[in-house]
Amino acid sequence: MQLSRIAQMVVKQVLEPQLEPIFDQDSYGYRPGKSAHQAVESCRKRCWKYDWVVDLDIKGFFDSIDHDLLMRALQFHTSERWVVLYLRRWLEAPVELPDGTLHARTSGTPQGGVISPLLANLFLHYTFDHWMRGSFPRIPFERYADDVICHCHSRAEAERLMDALRERLASCGLQLHPQKTQVVYCKDSSRRGQFPQIQFTFLGFCFRPRMARNRYGEIFTSFLPAVSPQALKRMRERIRRMHLRRRMFLSLEEIARRLNPILRGWIQYYGRFYPTELRAGMSRPRPTQHGALKKAFQNPKSCAASNGSLPGRSTGFCWAAHRHAPEGPERPNLRSPGSRQAARPLLHCGRAAWRMKSRPLHPLGIGKSVCQEGLTSIQASSAKQ
Repeated sequence: MQLSRIAQMVVKQVLEPQLEPIFDQDSYGYRPGKSAHQAVESCRKRCWKYDWVVDLDIKGFFDSIDHDLLMRALQFHTSERWVVLYLRRWLEAPVELPDGTLHARTSGTPQGGVISPLLANLFLHYTFDHWMRGSFPRIPFERYADDVICHCHSRAEAERLMDALRERLASCGLQLHPQKTQVVYCKDSSRRGQFPQIQFTFLGFCFRPRMARNRYGEIFTSFLPAVSPQALKRMRERIRRMHLRRRMFLSLEEIARRLNPILRGWIQYYGRFYPTELRAGMSRPRPTQHGALKKAFQNPKSCAASNGSLPGRSTGFCWAAHRHAPEGPERPNLRSPGSRQAARPLLHCGRAAWRMKSRPLHPLGIGKSVCQEGLTSIQASSAKQ
C-alpha cells in the first residue's frame, strides 16, 4: 500500500505541471496556490452582485467517474505510455470487500489515493468547467472538487441552467443529487423577495442573510457566510469524544496541550468569515456538562485531592478560552458591560473558577504562567477551607 502511494505521488508530480495550466481559474480544489478561503471569498462577492445561486451537488461523484472518458482526457494531455499504463491499472484494480471477496470496478477513482483529486479535477474540467465557459459564458461559478456554486441574475436563468446541467452530467455518467441540489435566493436589505430557499452551505460555511454594519456605522442585512450549524455540531461531537469529564487526573497544562491544536485549526478556518457566529457557537456549553463542571468547581477538595488538577472540564469551559476578559489579578467587574460579556462563559464554573479565571486562557497560546496562577489560586482556596 505504501509503495502504491509513492508511485501515485510520482505520477502526480509528472502530470500536475502539464494539467495545471489548462484548469479554470474558478476551480479551487486540491490545486497549488488555491484554497477553500479563496473560493468562499469569491462566492461571497458574487452573491452581492447576483440575486440567485444554484447549489450543485453531484451524487456519488468519486465513485461514478467514467474510466473511458477519463482515459481519453489523460491520453490527450500526456504521451508518457508508462503514466497511462499505471493509471489504467489503478483505476481498474478490484476492491476488496469486508468479507474478503474482490469486486470489479468499472467506474470511480481509488479510495484515498494520492492521484484521485487530480484525476477528479481533470474529469470535471471537461465535464463542467470547459462546458460552462462555452454554453453559459455569462454565468460565473466556484468549484471546489465536486462542490459547485453558480450565480444567476434571475430564477428563470437558474432553472434553465439546472435543466441543461442534468442533461450534460447524464451524458458523462453523472447525476445531480435530487435533494441537495437547489436554487437559492440571496436575500438582503436591498433584495426583499419572499422565497422558500434563502440559504446554502459551501465548504462548511452557511451563506444566509445576516446583520452587518457599513462604514458609516449603520446596521443593515447582508448575505454573508459564517460557520454552518453542521460544522458546529461536528466540533461539539469531536470534543465530546475526547471524554474530558473522565480525565480528572490530567493537569491544566496537559488539557491545554491536547485542545489547543484542535481549537486553533477551527478558529483559523471558520473564524475567517463572520467570526461572531463561531464565538457564539463555541461558547455554548451543554446542560449536562454545565452541571458537572459547576459541581466539580464548587468542591475545592476534589481539586486538592487530585494534586491541583481540575476535574470535570466541559466544552463550555474549554471553548470559553477564546474570549478575553479584562486584564488584572482582581475579579472582573460585572457592572461593566464589556466585563460582563467577557466573563459570561465563566459564570457556570463556580467560586473557585472566579479566582482561577480572572484572565481566560487563549487557545492560540495558553501560557504556563497563567496555568500556574490558576492552579495556585485553587490550591490556596482549598487550604483556607
